[in-house]
Amino acid sequence: MGVSAATIKRRALKMLAALALDESELSIALVSDKVIHALNRDYRKKDKPTDVLAFAMREGEGIAMGGASHSEVLGDVIISVDTARKQARAHKKTLLEEMTMLLAHGLLHLLGYDHQNDRDERVMNAKTENLVQAARSFRAGFAA
Repeated sequence: MGVSAATIKRRALKMLAALALDESELSIALVSDKVIHALNRDYRKKDKPTDVLAFAMREGEGIAMGGASHSEVLGDVIISVDTARKQARAHKKTLLEEMTMLLAHGLLHLLGYDHQNDRDERVMNAKTENLVQAARSFRAGFAA
């Protein structure tokens, strides 16, 4: 079973609202392993597919620390549906759960978060889980 682009959009809107960035612009692309492999190779010099890529319009810790304006163009989150499907099976999750987590993870990268060390990874994992929970909620008038 697939996940519709409309469902991902609704979840992204809830995440943005949870971050008080509901006026910001976010681009989301749901792609194949072939497409994300080419992007990963060309932009990150990693010749393999990956699950999610994030291309921020602006980078730096100021964004993560609340420096993003409410109407800013954040950037692009690109999710490989093929890899998400494989990971969902491996983690015994639904495809929607996996894609929601990848969306949250990518969004946090756009805001300047990273996981280069254990402390940063713990922070990012906690924030990812908070966004996943916000995306699942029924608040702000959006259906799950």
